[in-house]
Amino acid sequence: SSNNIIDAQGLPVYPGFIDSHAHFYNLGYSKNQVDLFNTKSLKDVVERVKKFDTEMNSDFIIGRGWDQNDWLNKAFPTNKLLNEYFPNKPVILRRIDGHAYLVNDAALQLANISRSSKVEGGEFIKSRGKLTGVLIDNAMRLIDKIIPEPTIEESVKALLEAQESCFENGLTTISDAGMSKNQIMLIDSLQKQGILDIRIYAMIDNNPESVDYFIDNGPLKTAKLNVRSVKVYADGALGSRGASLINSYSDRRNHYGLMRTSLDSIRSLAFKLSGTGFQMNTHAIGDNANRIVLNAYKDALYDYRDPRWRIEHAQVIHPDDYKLFNPKIIPSVQPTHATSDMYWAEDRLGAERVKGAYAYKDLLDKAGLVALGTDFPVEQVNPFLTFYAAVARQDVEQYPEGGFQMENALSREETLKGMTIWAAYSNFEEEEKGSIEPGKFADFVILSDDIMTIPSEEIPNVTAEHVFLGGVQKK
Repeated sequence: SSNNIIDAQGLPVYPGFIDSHAHFYNLGYSKNQVDLFNTKSLKDVVERVKKFDTEMNSDFIIGRGWDQNDWLNKAFPTNKLLNEYFPNKPVILRRIDGHAYLVNDAALQLANISRSSKVEGGEFIKSRGKLTGVLIDNAMRLIDKIIPEPTIEESVKALLEAQESCFENGLTTISDAGMSKNQIMLIDSLQKQGILDIRIYAMIDNNPESVDYFIDNGPLKTAKLNVRSVKVYADGALGSRGASLINSYSDRRNHYGLMRTSLDSIRSLAFKLSGTGFQMNTHAIGDNANRIVLNAYKDALYDYRDPRWRIEHAQVIHPDDYKLFNPKIIPSVQPTHATSDMYWAEDRLGAERVKGAYAYKDLLDKAGLVALGTDFPVEQVNPFLTFYAAVARQDVEQYPEGGFQMENALSREETLKGMTIWAAYSNFEEEEKGSIEPGKFADFVILSDDIMTIPSEEIPNVTAEHVFLGGVQKK
């Protein structure tokens, strides 16, 4: 019938984009937090926090997005200025990568953190024996415990705001890289009530209660929600020097980063999950973390034909270890990380090691496919920036000339597949989404311009003009 016919007026139509690795909840919550992205100094950070506090006046201040690599002084900050302006109110500021906090003394006291505090897989940064307020990776958990739980209303508001950003950008499915059981159940109930529409591939966060609940009850699958995977953090991030390296960091002597989850825990979880049909999706940034995870996967999956386990980020791989990737193991990578990190990645890794980093084409050759995502809110929600970074290996200022390590650029067709059909496959959903064909969900986008043919420097300006989910227009 005519009401099922849409006139795209000559504009290109593509399958709805799938973001293979993002943080949907965090995107929504970040709307009520201090935006510290693109700050140029610690002073700049503190100014934004003060302004936010004047407008919001809450009992607890949470912010996100600072990156000392963008500042003139590239050392980790200390909380001295924060303490001056906020002597009594806890202030918790997440680094851009989510792997470090800068907190004031009020927050440290509330969390009972002292200079003798220790935690496996985390670090309390000190200067002259005194806490600086910077906490890395697992040390952050002590602070997480004092953050007030959001109310149901706040969570619903966050989810709806995140959904709006996703539809606005042409995304129809989000793979959320780590959610608690309660968050997953809330999404399920909101989708069933018709309050939340977007499709979610939810990775279960790696805590025993959540994991055991889903293993005991089996995967949860509806048209809009798919729960059959577990998200594990092997190590930290490169920008905060928490990524676990085989040899020392080039810019911090005798420092190797850290494993957030021990070798034994990774191996035992791999063997536990391999017989269940649950997918293991492990965050691995440094070459040591990747080596550990790849070997654990190899051993645990020895007998399994099509497990589709994933390495999230697969950022720095030792040349000897590329051979450990194969069609059983899917690299899930975020192309804009390469163009954000290239300003300092070589400082961390040195000229030789950096060649094995952000090597998407090498990974594709070994695994046969790659799943592409953004890692928002670490990066922007925009999938056209993902497409551009994968193809041109440049940032929006078209830097560096000629592209960063161009031998690892993906073709436009490979990139499109990584955002559609390969992304669907990595979620076990290739029968229902990822391409426009009969029998699949009518999830599709109409674009302002054709990403496959326009000059590459024009790709970042493309927008999703119209977005359809299950045949219903969402934008």
